[in-house]
Amino acid sequence: MPVAQSSGVLSFEEARRAVEEHASALAARETETVDLLSSAGRVLAQPVLADRDLPPFPRSTRDGYAVRSEDVARTPATLDVLGEIKAGESPDKIPASIPLGQAASIMTGAPVPDGADAVIMVEYTSQKGSRVEISRPVAHGENVVPRAAEARNGAVLVEKGERLTDAAIALAASVGASKLRVYKRPRVAVLTTGDEIVPIDASPGPTQIRNSNSYSLAVQIRQAGGDPVLLGIAPDEAKQLRTMIEEGLHADLLLMTGGVSMGRYDLVEQVLAELKAEFFFTGAKIQPGRPVVFGHCAASDKPRTYFFGLPGNPVSTMVTFELFARPMLEALAGMLPRKLRFVHARLKTEIRVKPGLKRFLPALLSGEFENSQAELVPWQGSGDIAATARANCYVVISPDREVFATGEFVPILLR
Repeated sequence: MPVAQSSGVLSFEEARRAVEEHASALAARETETVDLLSSAGRVLAQPVLADRDLPPFPRSTRDGYAVRSEDVARTPATLDVLGEIKAGESPDKIPASIPLGQAASIMTGAPVPDGADAVIMVEYTSQKGSRVEISRPVAHGENVVPRAAEARNGAVLVEKGERLTDAAIALAASVGASKLRVYKRPRVAVLTTGDEIVPIDASPGPTQIRNSNSYSLAVQIRQAGGDPVLLGIAPDEAKQLRTMIEEGLHADLLLMTGGVSMGRYDLVEQVLAELKAEFFFTGAKIQPGRPVVFGHCAASDKPRTYFFGLPGNPVSTMVTFELFARPMLEALAGMLPRKLRFVHARLKTEIRVKPGLKRFLPALLSGEFENSQAELVPWQGSGDIAATARANCYVVISPDREVFATGEFVPILLR
């Protein structure tokens, strides 16, 4: 399916859709087989299937007594106890059937024998010798998980394209999948630009800053399923910048920070244009991160590589990665497409802004249980890394209003 083309400065929603459309059009990637624990966080390239019915027998969910529900329709009722069934009990020790007027003591996780259609919790029983008195009725099927209720033999338990979470790993372990086929991690080149940037182990001059962006992006890349390749710092000089961009285009994705604004020395778009890059947008109506750039460009011996030009201010870099670069990277890592998801929380304090931009502002989500509240972290703009480090979310502010009242529900993008 052809991908819709866009250009220029777009709304947030338009820019996000453009990225999602390109991400969904990416072809399948190389795979490898790894052991189960090493697959955690990777993206599955082959579905995990059930190797038998799950559960493989009707399973008790409580300690108590396996009974026929009709025997305890009226209580108190007294039944004969046939014996005890433990979890993992060998079949020869499990009653073949529970006759009328009888019960079997049963433990959580143990198989419920034929004839019994419910388990009465031990709290509602009193056993004396070989008989048990039951003080309340139990419904058909109560406290019993039927055979194959979770999955039938051969059913897909974890889909191809899903990231392997703790639950997915547990499912794979439960069906004996000691090794899994996963997609290889994409290589993501990171290039920081600007004469004012120095390495982190250098002593910066009075007007210089250390290269924090490469390191924040490296962490975000790893969290999104990629392997970062740090290319270093490109100066504000077109020839050297071009050489380093060409190197970055040999990776699976290129992320550049800085050099995408309107200043005399912001050369990234100029160099990309000389390399005959195709731009899908050259800005988004957001704060922070308005100058973000998205496109693709061919290297000399490689098909076109997608790139993002991210604004150089550190908070802008982090925000635009999450909003735009992450879905592309996840697609390159083999993940199924997914939409950006928000939670909602009440504002702890009023927010006033100028309308016109969709804003993603560093905030602190606090409170407990269902009483969560969010408030903005005091910050000095998109260069304030310290404020973002104190934040645990971004409050999302729509572009069409000026005032958001205390107690109002607003969207929250978790960090």
